[in-house]
Amino acid sequence: MLILGAARQGLALTRYLVRHGARVTLSDRGEAEALTEARAALAGLPVRWALGGHPLELLDQADVLCLSGGVPVTIPIVIEAQKRGIPLTNDTQVFMEAVPCKTVGITGSAGKTTTTTLVGNMAKASMESHKSGRAYVGGNIGDPLINYVDEMTPDDLAVLEISSFQLEQMTLSPNVAAVLNVTPNHLDRHGTMEAYAAAKRRILDFQTPDDIAILGRDDPGAWVMRERVRGRMLSFGLSRLADGFDGTYMQDGLYHLRDGNAYVLLPINRAIHLPGDHNRQNVLAAVAIGHAAGLKLDAMLEAIDNFHGAPHRLELVRELRGVKWVNDSIATAPERTIAGIRSFEEPLVLLLGGRDKDLPWGDLAALVHQRVDHVILFGEAAGIIEKALGGTGGRLESITRCDGLRQAVQEAAGIAEPGDVVLLSPGGTSFDEFKDFAARGESFRSWVQELS
Repeated sequence: MLILGAARQGLALTRYLVRHGARVTLSDRGEAEALTEARAALAGLPVRWALGGHPLELLDQADVLCLSGGVPVTIPIVIEAQKRGIPLTNDTQVFMEAVPCKTVGITGSAGKTTTTTLVGNMAKASMESHKSGRAYVGGNIGDPLINYVDEMTPDDLAVLEISSFQLEQMTLSPNVAAVLNVTPNHLDRHGTMEAYAAAKRRILDFQTPDDIAILGRDDPGAWVMRERVRGRMLSFGLSRLADGFDGTYMQDGLYHLRDGNAYVLLPINRAIHLPGDHNRQNVLAAVAIGHAAGLKLDAMLEAIDNFHGAPHRLELVRELRGVKWVNDSIATAPERTIAGIRSFEEPLVLLLGGRDKDLPWGDLAALVHQRVDHVILFGEAAGIIEKALGGTGGRLESITRCDGLRQAVQEAAGIAEPGDVVLLSPGGTSFDEFKDFAARGESFRSWVQELS
């Protein structure tokens, strides 16, 4: 077995395969000095390391090629493997082949971590209170669940966040599969919107008539996939639920669940602690998913009431001299920044930047002129965003350009006034300055806490 990428997923898969008797070569483009931690994590295991690149001769001894999430299918070694007929897989596919229990898989361009975390909390509360097995939560967030598959039993439940990168190689679908939304994202990886949507759709393509699909009906990219549903379907959204459909919806400002002839009023208006319509959508999605998975309603309601969001997702860092500082570092695409802006009615100082993903900035620029008072640009994408904004006007009073995020925080501290929200919702990835969005969010937190 040849594994490409010695990050979290590659290390977890290596441990699992070695434990089950496979001969593993782990290849990473990094040099030995940069991978000291990764090598220490596998110390004592019979693993062959190939560092500094992915030479094609590694394929000579490979019967299967396993890709970590960050490895594109367009690099030469993957293309050559496909030419030779060497099958591709990843940690999530291997997990799905081995898992003994029911699985829930959640994907989408935005909201999947929040929704997966909330469904996981619902599952834990439901299963603990009714002593009916154990809930495992992971996949593209937290620990890869391949770390735990050997201890799972048929009574358990596995809840996975699944990315488009993982779905590209998958030929199995979860028993409950949710597509929250499909909007432009990762086009630097997938090339076209069609290819990106096709990757997302694979979460449904291998379901059976006994399985359940959950689709966001307010999002055209997700809702068009209803034609691909092989089993039962539920939907979720803020819009009216048409006759003959099951799922969650809002009516007269109240939340509802419909399943056949059964209607349930969900008393969660005051229990939702997350701002924005997109988070109300996430809660409705979680209820639909939890219901499809057979979770108890009382446990789901309790989990909603106790849920205050996942880190780096509209996370309130602090309030200083009447100014709220909010960390939305997860917003690595313009569409996610749009959702972040729409979550606030207060005057906004918006921090935009990072690295561009070849995504359109026009819709965000238009909204900025309507809803944002000050923009502070940082990172590689600053010039691209500044061009898209086209100068001040409308509500937008100023545009400031900085070299990096730390300077952007300092500039924001000088601009913001009592009653403002300073929102880090960059619209670009973190890879120009940080290892990932979490590291960017943690640095933002730290620099904001240093302000006096």
